[in-house]
This record gives sequence, structure tokens and C-alpha cells, in this order.
Amino acid sequence: MTPLRLGIDIDGTVTSPASLLPHINRRFGSEFKLDDITDYSLTASFPMLDPNEFAAWFKEAEPEIYRTSPAHDYAKEILNKWNRLHELYYISARGLEVRDVTFSWFKEHGIPYRHIELTGSHRKIEAAKKHEIEIFFEDKHDNAVDIHEEVGIPVLLFDAPYNRLPAPPGVVRVRDWREADNWIRKEFGTEKA
Repeated sequence: MTPLRLGIDIDGTVTSPASLLPHINRRFGSEFKLDDITDYSLTASFPMLDPNEFAAWFKEAEPEIYRTSPAHDYAKEILNKWNRLHELYYISARGLEVRDVTFSWFKEHGIPYRHIELTGSHRKIEAAKKHEIEIFFEDKHDNAVDIHEEVGIPVLLFDAPYNRLPAPPGVVRVRDWREADNWIRKEFGTEKA
């Protein structure tokens, strides 16, 4: 079997989509749950939060949020399995200011990678093209659709309450990494892997 070059988002894909909530709830004295986040923009989901105050708080809290983020269900299991079969390229909207905490998190959680690229922007199309990504894994709906349409590759969209808009056929919704693994094995004939 020829190895696949996989492009993988980090936040909400490798990490739990609920990673931010304990930090938000502690800072703002709230009791939000993942189902309360119905828009990728947190200030759209929580209009009671002042956007400027939230942005200032997030910038300050960002390293700690990333340092303490739990991994998504089955991420470690499947990504370690895939590391023996495929090339793992992580492409994230995180900025370079959180580079060290990002690499430390991967090491601490035992999640392998070939390359980690922090774009500082949600626009990941250029990185997907540059690295000749064949399949992308994402949790942001518009990113998933844009990558599929502009790069012409399948995108597996990790289901969350904030990304449940309709998507074209090349964007496949999965609940967790085991579902993603089943899809890869079915679509690319790696059933014996």
C-alpha cells in the first residue's frame, strides 16, 4: 500500500472540541457546555461575552489552553497506527508564538508527526497544496468545504455542534478518529492494515 499524505488540523480535531470550555467557564463565571457552541465564532455563540474582552483574554490564556487540552477520542491510538502507514502533516491556524507549547503537547501526549505547520491563519489551502496533502482532517466547516473545493481532495469533518451546516459530498462527517480510520480503510483499501 502506498502511504497517504494526511493533512490534519489540531484544535477540535486532534484535541477535544470542548478544550476551551473549562477555561471560558472559569474566567467568565459561566457553565457553558459543548452543545452551547453553535457557531465556530465563540462570541457569536455567546453574545453576552464582550468580543474585545474575550479576544484579550484568549490571547493571554492561549498557551495554557493549548498546554492543557485533552486529546480527541481515539486520536492517540489511531494517529500512532497511521504513523506506521502514512505521512502525518499537521496544519493549524495557531500562530508561531505558541510553537513551543504545541510541540511539547504532541510529545507529552505521545502523538506522532512528520511535520507541524502553524499558519497563523484559518486559510490552510496553500499549506495543503505545498505539502501535496491527499486527505485533510478538519473541524471548521468553511475550512473543510474550501479545502475540498480548492484543493480537490476529500476532507473528513470532525462533527461538533458548531459545524453542522450542510456540506458537499467530498466533505465527510465523522464523530471520532475510529470512524476516520474506518473511512480511510474502506476508501483506500487498507482493510488489512
